[in-house]
Amino acid sequence: MGNIHTTVSGRTCQAWTQDSPHYHYWTDDDSLFPDGNVSSAGNKCRNPRSWYEGVWCLTTDPNMTWERCDIPLCSGECT
Repeated sequence: MGNIHTTVSGRTCQAWTQDSPHYHYWTDDDSLFPDGNVSSAGNKCRNPRSWYEGVWCLTTDPNMTWERCDIPLCSGECT
């Protein structure tokens, strides 16, 4: 969890409930988000498919579909 909503290069994240400018299918499963539902995830960096390299988001840049967010991986117990 967290409130970061920009990528490593400073791009703004697209809201998880939106399909524009990039279509995606993450809107259908609230259980993928630690916020409890897709709507509460807003446009924050998340990892809905358990990508092992950390959190990411779709971007609002039409030329860059997704990008990693600059959040360190936690070790030990994560909250």
